[in-house]
Amino acid sequence: MRITSALATQDASEPLWGIWSNYADPRVIGSLASSGVPWICIDEQHGYPPDDLAASVAAGASHSTDVLVRVAWNRPELIGRALDAGASGVIVPMIQDAAEAEAAARSTHYPPSGSRSFGPGRRAFGIDTGYGVPPQGAGPLCLVMIESADALANVDAIAATDGVDGIFVGPFDLSLALGISLEELLSDRSESAPLSRIVAACRRANIIASGYAGATKRAGVLASHGLQLIAATTDDAILREGYTRLQHELAGASPR
Repeated sequence: MRITSALATQDASEPLWGIWSNYADPRVIGSLASSGVPWICIDEQHGYPPDDLAASVAAGASHSTDVLVRVAWNRPELIGRALDAGASGVIVPMIQDAAEAEAAARSTHYPPSGSRSFGPGRRAFGIDTGYGVPPQGAGPLCLVMIESADALANVDAIAATDGVDGIFVGPFDLSLALGISLEELLSDRSESAPLSRIVAACRRANIIASGYAGATKRAGVLASHGLQLIAATTDDAILREGYTRLQHELAGASPR
């Protein structure tokens, strides 16, 4: 998995940048992956869920890109569906406490560490071709989202939950839940600040501190807080901004 190997070998001060996909079409995922981006997240909660999730995941995997799926909710059938499609891991929204984090982790992992069931039919697609529990560190990632005041209060217990590989910050919902602006959330660098507490909890538990930026400026701010895995932009943002970049390039190339 590119995510875990890259995080283990790269400079700790350099995050692993990724792209958030709202469109999730296999052609879009394949085009993004061909750029060399190490990971992409397909958003099934607020994006446009693909008609064929397995095809979208495979389009990324064909370029050795890890494809994560932000499932719509913390339910075993949704988590299992994403992993059955070949996803490298799941991002599970609106986790409130350690019990909910444990439920997400158990749905992500096979027994004895979890409760995920094995689907041999996936072998036809090159997924889970060998029967058995994956070696330590080789299984799918379980990233749980902190987006509420209750979750923030329980951040240490959530981070310490067995089977949870990382915390994924949803800064928009978290700022709404705390009654502060997004700018206030991002700019607060005190020891008791929400982002400081989340990153510190991840470090104590030796798990991944990750989050959604959606724009390069916010991505830089999250990186300065110590997040390691950051969704720096979105596929629809890339499309929106593409013509502006093209205009600048063509202006420089035009004859005088």
